[in-house]
Amino acid sequence: MPTVLETHIENRFRVQPNHANNNETLHGGNLMKWLDEVAAMSAMRFAGETCVTARVNELDFERPIGIGDTALVEAFVYDAGRTSVHVGLRAWREEPRTGETEKTTESSFTFVAIDEDGSSVPVPELTVETDRGRELRERMLEVEDGT
Repeated sequence: MPTVLETHIENRFRVQPNHANNNETLHGGNLMKWLDEVAAMSAMRFAGETCVTARVNELDFERPIGIGDTALVEAFVYDAGRTSVHVGLRAWREEPRTGETEKTTESSFTFVAIDEDGSSVPVPELTVETDRGRELRERMLEVEDGT
């Protein structure tokens, strides 16, 4: 049974002019794509199967990420159903020269594990073995509940 921390992935993306909108900040669609890619890697690490996006849960853009900044994306599995995988996501604006970060986005995506034929397949149970894993999981469950 995979643990929360075994599914934890961080990735960085340098924001270039071709990623920007008219305000010279990261286009929301590009950030959504990056969130989806990192979340899919986390879901597949958990399930051991190909996973496809089934739902994008609430997604709020709290602050912009500028051209030249780095988008730091964090993903981890915090819950699972019979064939579904729930991935918590956060993104930060990172200043590449200093490493200073500022949270910009928090969301969760739901994935479904599938086989080669595209049929849904069962996923394992999620294990929470550490305080850090519990903290990550509980934070996302509170976000889901709206508390």
